[in-house]
Amino acid sequence: MNFLIITHTPHLFKKAQYFAYAPYVKEMNLWIKNFDSVEIIAPKVTRAVSKIDMPYKHNNIYLNRVPAIAFTSVKASLKSVIKIPIIFVTLYKACKRADHIHLRCPGNIGLLGCFVQLLFPKKKKTAKYAGNWDPKAKQPWSYRLQKWILSNTFLTRNMQVLVYGEWPKQTKNVLPFFTASYAKNKIANIPIRNYDNIIQFVFVGTLSKGKSPLYAVQLVEELLKRGVLCRLAVYGEGEERGALEKYIEKSNLKSVITLFGNQISEVVETAYKKSHFLILASKSEGWPKVVAEAMFWGVIPLATNVSCIPWMMAHGERGILLNLNTATDAQQLITLIKQNEVLQKMAARASSWSNQYTLEKFEAEIKKLI
Repeated sequence: MNFLIITHTPHLFKKAQYFAYAPYVKEMNLWIKNFDSVEIIAPKVTRAVSKIDMPYKHNNIYLNRVPAIAFTSVKASLKSVIKIPIIFVTLYKACKRADHIHLRCPGNIGLLGCFVQLLFPKKKKTAKYAGNWDPKAKQPWSYRLQKWILSNTFLTRNMQVLVYGEWPKQTKNVLPFFTASYAKNKIANIPIRNYDNIIQFVFVGTLSKGKSPLYAVQLVEELLKRGVLCRLAVYGEGEERGALEKYIEKSNLKSVITLFGNQISEVVETAYKKSHFLILASKSEGWPKVVAEAMFWGVIPLATNVSCIPWMMAHGERGILLNLNTATDAQQLITLIKQNEVLQKMAARASSWSNQYTLEKFEAEIKKLI
């Protein structure tokens, strides 16, 4: 059987292997192991393999390259419009060959895939909507369009759309789902943390405006001003790194805040084990893997009230919802830090909840969809 993946994720070819963003590939390797052949439609890039890239594991895999498209400027939009017919033809031919069509959304290539899959109502199809499925969320029109097409049972047939969180008034196409990072054998007793000494914070993710890494820095800065001994470790790269470095330098925070850049998963795992709190002041999320990963190791998440995060954190029982006001959030933390037993219980609840979502359970649920 042939499995088709339609995605906007950039791919690269090195040492006779296809590489892409590690968390995405780690998940896709669980899907493709059930098929004889795999075809991927995605943009291809030429660069060195980074620490956050990972190879696919399959003996019969083919990358059908399509150009990346973007509508961020007039010039980019005009170029993209010219490319769309070529991509449509490529998608149609690939869908015709496939036994199972799998879309990765939201994204520009995924949006085109949403239209092409309408022409194949009898084929088995799944879509992974990795963004925020909240019907009330303010999102770009292209995101809303993808959600509408995928959930529409008249237009889209034989489809299961995997979304994060449980939302009211959904069609039979929509299936609440989850993702996973760790195997069952990783589950262990969480380290007993002392909240009376230096508090270790961690930020993990892309250094982009959407992830708000600067807020993590400013929150730690506010805590320091109020006499809390604390440190922040930042893992990730992105366009905001320069601004962060300037702010840290200007505010004399170099001794307490360290930017580690992209690191392999084992290094990040060690960082979780040494941390008390994760900070994620993100503006939008699907299933924030870093929140689930931190909770797995008993790290208490401080995160924004977006997507399914309040549900993940049981509305304050397994984590702390941020107000995005440094003074308010700092005071909330200072009050909690004085309650060691409360924090110990919160960390234990977080770990117990996250331990449910193992790679083994994830793989078992994927097999049901195939």
